[in-house]
Amino acid sequence: CGLKKQVSIITESAMRGEIDFTESLTRRVGLLAGLEETALNTVYQERLTYSPGAETLIHAVSQAGLKTMLLSGGFTFFTERIMNDLGMDTQCANLLEIVNGKLTGRVLGDIVDAQKKADALLQFCHANKTTPDRAIAVGDGANDLVMMHHAGVSIAYRAKPKVASKATHA
Repeated sequence: CGLKKQVSIITESAMRGEIDFTESLTRRVGLLAGLEETALNTVYQERLTYSPGAETLIHAVSQAGLKTMLLSGGFTFFTERIMNDLGMDTQCANLLEIVNGKLTGRVLGDIVDAQKKADALLQFCHANKTTPDRAIAVGDGANDLVMMHHAGVSIAYRAKPKVASKATHA
């Protein structure tokens, strides 16, 4: 929709930990006010690609009996589809407000920030009768650090240097 540069600048600043994730998300979503909902479908169909091996990895861990959850500071429009495509167990992300087929530029409900991701990980562990030290968390940005801290294994994947330096594996 012609906003990639503006959105990327805000996103990168947040991933480096320079600005608060909530502020970053609010600013980025605000740029999308008035955008047709159909643009989200276009992005999903034409722009979204999985990292090499993602489908194999999720299939293998599921076959081994592990439970999977997609935690994202992104949007449920995408995470619900990804979860279903990959056969993951659940997801947690932000809900875009859409009225009359257009984005309002607002997020509904609590914003999935660093603390919300950590809380969701802990709740997921509890619901699956396990402890966080048995969890594996994968992240790439500063908003993943709190979640990764709680997990027994944390993996920095294509991560910013700050995240890679704090993860158990990179």
